[in-house]
Amino acid sequence: MADVEPVEVVVAHHERATLRVGDVFLKIDIDQGRTDIEIEAMALAPIPTPQILWRTPPVLALAALPGTALGRLGEPSTSPSGAWAAAGAAVRKLHSAALPPWRGRSLDELAVELDVACAWLISNGILSADMVTRNRRIAEAALRPWAPVFTHGDLQVAHVFVAGDEITGVIDWSEAAPGDALYDLATLTLGHEERLGEVVAGYGTDVDLDVIRAWWSLRSLRGIRWLVEHGFDPNSPGCEGDVLRAGAMRD
Repeated sequence: MADVEPVEVVVAHHERATLRVGDVFLKIDIDQGRTDIEIEAMALAPIPTPQILWRTPPVLALAALPGTALGRLGEPSTSPSGAWAAAGAAVRKLHSAALPPWRGRSLDELAVELDVACAWLISNGILSADMVTRNRRIAEAALRPWAPVFTHGDLQVAHVFVAGDEITGVIDWSEAAPGDALYDLATLTLGHEERLGEVVAGYGTDVDLDVIRAWWSLRSLRGIRWLVEHGFDPNSPGCEGDVLRAGAMRD
């Protein structure tokens, strides 16, 4: 049994699970529509993505990417400055590509989701009304018209893989859609505010930092309910709870 590869549970909840066996990732998703989007988005994206090995619903098998994740939410990133700048450049390349042929969330849908999220956080005593109100005020700056670009949609720092200063690939494309460029930049730097300047430098064009901060608050307000209901702790150091506390202090 010494040569048998162990099974590593990367992430698991009642909607999806990702397992790693050696150099193969097995993604199990009850919603095959998400998998359809992931496969098509990876084919369209002009940046490195994992190789698809096979698909047998509900399982998608992907080859592991070389390198390591750019960072982890809640942990200091040890990746060099050049890697963060390279991530910004890769995001800019994605945003310059042709739009994927499916729709993304509208402003009205996002506004409704924000309303529902804030009401749930207060009514369930998850966050104080003052913290929710302050971050809601910040978040509203993100709800403005934007020119849609090809967005990854869930560009968490753990989804970007690097080797030295080079991007080796980006994973987890099931939320890809036309959307706001600054949402991707905000997601990438969520909990890593100190790296924002490096990412923006690599991105190579002026961005509205206040809107990025607004997306930090909006994404965190919307995301906490999902985290709580799927058994994750949003108050872990450096995670969404800390992001909202920092936002309330800036307001």
